[in-house]
Amino acid sequence: MPIAVSLLDLASIAPGQTARDSFANSVETARAAERSGYRRVWYAEHHNMSSIASSATSVLIGYVAAHTESIRLGAGGIMLPNHSPLVIAEQFGTLETLFPGRIDLGLGRAPGSDQKTMLALRRNASSADSFPQDVLELQGYLSGNSRIPGVKAVPRAEGIVPLYILGSSLFGAQLAAHLGLPYAFASHFSPDALHQAVRAYRDGFQPSEQLAEPYVMAGVNVFAADDHDTAAEQKTISYRARTRAFIKRGGAAGADYSDEEIDLFLSSPQGAQLASMTKYTAVGTAAEVVAYLQDFADSIGADELILAHHAQNIDDRIHSVELTGKAVAALEPVTS
Repeated sequence: MPIAVSLLDLASIAPGQTARDSFANSVETARAAERSGYRRVWYAEHHNMSSIASSATSVLIGYVAAHTESIRLGAGGIMLPNHSPLVIAEQFGTLETLFPGRIDLGLGRAPGSDQKTMLALRRNASSADSFPQDVLELQGYLSGNSRIPGVKAVPRAEGIVPLYILGSSLFGAQLAAHLGLPYAFASHFSPDALHQAVRAYRDGFQPSEQLAEPYVMAGVNVFAADDHDTAAEQKTISYRARTRAFIKRGGAAGADYSDEEIDLFLSSPQGAQLASMTKYTAVGTAAEVVAYLQDFADSIGADELILAHHAQNIDDRIHSVELTGKAVAALEPVTS
């Protein structure tokens, strides 16, 4: 089947750079995606992570939207238990009013942070239990059919802000199916339940006003370059940096690990789980990457792939975005 591709931008802060640099990079990345045929760019809500600058997700969406022309932009996603549904409805109603026809809202129930940060967000461990009810409350505000008498979201955009359920387990799949919403699986970092969750979503899907048929999206990591060896080297550098960040986040903040030590850790039983998180990674030339993406999409019947390009150097990352987008565009056209 032909594939549609979109972009997940983690708004990463590279070593030696600032959050301001990251935002400038996000603008250039979105522009590259726009001219290369990607459907949308999403940003994810993370907190207390020194290498990710997308914590104020709706603000970043607005900034990038103001510096692009037509590509859809959204959250992939907003961690709804961290927020009041009314506040999120106001934020995304504002975005849709400012940038009509360009705003998406993906919703997740994870904290997007560690336990201490979760408490600092004024969230308790049981807040995720109300996620289904919070989605419905948010949906009501966005559609002008508030479930809370006398309360409405202002501004409420004239256009539709489509909702997407994000997840990496059967819970999200079943909720998306029950509500008749598109389902995006986080297979770029949590691959284990991918096939089971997609089956559960398709089997349980109930049509809704927003969606008549199931719509499956899935995440894939990508390193595309002019030759295979260059792409493979970019992958090695990026995943070493990622491993260092995970180790430091676990409490070894002062350690300076050599490349050899990182590689040894990743090949050990202790590092195997971390290494397995990036199971779905396309590496190589544009042709090699697109062949991988096509096989991956066919394996689950994906309607759309969300690509996370991870090359640390921004020029390499933009080149990866462009190579992949142009190669996909050269395939049989995809109907919207």
